[in-house]
Amino acid sequence: MKIKYLVYTLLTAGIIGFISYRIIENKSESGDPKGPNGKDKPINVSGIVLKSGTFDNNLSLSGSIEANEQVEIRSEVSGIVEGIYFSEGSNVAKGQVLFKVNDVELKAQLTQATTKEGLASENERRAKLLLQKEAISQEEYDVARSDYKSAQAQTQLIKAQISKTSVRAPFSGKIGLRSISPGTYVTPSILVAKLVNIGKLKITFSIPEKYTSQVKINTFLSFTVAGSDDKYTAKVYAIEPEVEVATRTLKVRAIAENKDGKLLPGTFANVELPLDIIKDAIVVPSEAVIPVQDGKKVFINNNGFAKEVIIETATRTDATVLVFKGLNPGDTLLTSGVMSLKDETPVIVKIK
Repeated sequence: MKIKYLVYTLLTAGIIGFISYRIIENKSESGDPKGPNGKDKPINVSGIVLKSGTFDNNLSLSGSIEANEQVEIRSEVSGIVEGIYFSEGSNVAKGQVLFKVNDVELKAQLTQATTKEGLASENERRAKLLLQKEAISQEEYDVARSDYKSAQAQTQLIKAQISKTSVRAPFSGKIGLRSISPGTYVTPSILVAKLVNIGKLKITFSIPEKYTSQVKINTFLSFTVAGSDDKYTAKVYAIEPEVEVATRTLKVRAIAENKDGKLLPGTFANVELPLDIIKDAIVVPSEAVIPVQDGKKVFINNNGFAKEVIIETATRTDATVLVFKGLNPGDTLLTSGVMSLKDETPVIVKIK
């Protein structure tokens, strides 16, 4: 039993010794955070000396591409389609007849109405002569004239209905896929095809309200689309007169040329909107900025100690952040190891 206890004692002592050894080794590898005088050891960090300069302020946004003009082609009258005069996916000219609805019945009604109009016209002429001879009263003449005007209106109405049987393109553009065939009975509720004008395209996007004063009519912007490395140019031509309350954004619309037809309505656009050029701007690396509850902060070197500074920022890119309050030219900004820093932490700064 004594040997057993002795073995247990030796094993326990060995385990304790091993743990103590690993603790000492870990401290020697990581470095004791305390110096010999009991104070924190300085931390090696990198930093840059801030300089002011001119900053081309660009705002990156997402937008949608829309056709310059777009309309659903429908028939205003009901009837049998007797002819289709366009090819699906082709370009059509303004005023071109797209399809024709049978108008035989309407033409028969027009003949009838024209006959009645002629008779009413003759009656009105005779009544006028009789009125001049005082053979009839003014009231009788007014009835004859009213009948004539009513017959005229009926003739014009039928002519208007006949003109609607020929459906024409309201503007030049590309027509889409049709949903009818010759012989189809169409009504105003049936969508025949869509006509779009893609010679020019609209780019619609929204900007945060804090940038509303920096966007002007006729401002040129650039944009790209998915699946292409080409960069396109558009010009702002319209701005919504009010900020949307729900999103606190302002809707803006630009127009771009699309002569080669590479751009299609309905796609997304990555918009680069140039804002005011800022002079004496301070731009810092994004890795130096730390988000906090009240905003953002950075650390600068203050006589060998880290100093926490709350900053206000504007435009942010993948690599940099524009700072408009909190930093000054000549400050030494700490750019590495910032997550382990606290206010008044001693630092040794290596200037990049």
